[in-house]
Amino acid sequence: MHITRALFVASSLAVSMSIPAMAGVTINSPANNSDVSSPFTLSASAATCSSQNVSSMGYSFDSSSDTTVFSGKQTIDASIGSSSGTHTLHVKAWGDKGSSCVTDVVVNVQSGTSTETSDTLVPSDAVAVSSIQALGGWAAEHDDGGPGSSSGSTSIVSSPSKYGSTRRFETSYSNGGDERYSVSFSDDANDTNFFYDAWIYLTSSASDIANLEMDVNQVMADGKTVLIGVQCDGYSGEWAYTVNKGSSSDPKPSWVGKSGTHCNPRSWSQNTWHHVQAYYSRDDSGNITYHSVWLDGAESSINETVYGAASLGWGPTINTQFQVDGLGSSGHTTVYLDALTISRW
Repeated sequence: MHITRALFVASSLAVSMSIPAMAGVTINSPANNSDVSSPFTLSASAATCSSQNVSSMGYSFDSSSDTTVFSGKQTIDASIGSSSGTHTLHVKAWGDKGSSCVTDVVVNVQSGTSTETSDTLVPSDAVAVSSIQALGGWAAEHDDGGPGSSSGSTSIVSSPSKYGSTRRFETSYSNGGDERYSVSFSDDANDTNFFYDAWIYLTSSASDIANLEMDVNQVMADGKTVLIGVQCDGYSGEWAYTVNKGSSSDPKPSWVGKSGTHCNPRSWSQNTWHHVQAYYSRDDSGNITYHSVWLDGAESSINETVYGAASLGWGPTINTQFQVDGLGSSGHTTVYLDALTISRW
């Protein structure tokens, strides 16, 4: 899908509580022993560490050796996530001559509302196709509507696993190349409401990811294809949605960021599973209403209706696309997808 890239706009969330730091690190948010919902805002700073100027900061959870590092930074303002339960968050700083400092806070991560969300929105008679990530026939191709070049491969792996059938996406790119992975799972032309539900796992290669795109494309009864897509846009730091700014005969799919929402895949906590959900509907003319997206149970309302139909000449199908966009001159990314369920009614 052709992407119109948005200008990068940095965003941060206001915080009100602080914890005096030992050894140079000050954590403004979250407060020690506080209840939080995932994702939550980590706000911290460190100017010096053992009398050395701080050159980088980072964080990790519990006993994990995986640390998310913000090189060249003396502050962290990021949305991070974790599984539910009580966790120790280690916030770290490194001095320019090798010193290291750390301050810990304990957070009680509350269970998300994601299951309740699907139970509330998806009617009991909806058709749900589950474990779509485990289907055969997934294909990988470079999105030639975007920049650069890319290549990718995908396979089922046993680890990491959320529910037992994880699909791994391995992407190599240059000059910000985008790799699209897709599979068809139905040929229904009549249903008009869709609920996307998936678990996504990012590794340390998340630093090379510009955007994560999740699409559902349906050929309607009139033969036109409605192009429905949302993405966590690391350029704008927002959730974005697809709009056809052309016509059905001359489609110009473009991304539009939703002001007031916040999403950047490089800010997701690494080596942990994240729950992504989206609810959208369409009418028979190809107008799409994007209702909301959820990340780890936190809702971002979109509530926008836009045109999204294109005359592509496809036969009857509903497919889903999972696209990984590269960041910078070159890189290699690894992303995992599990428990992908798309309900329709």
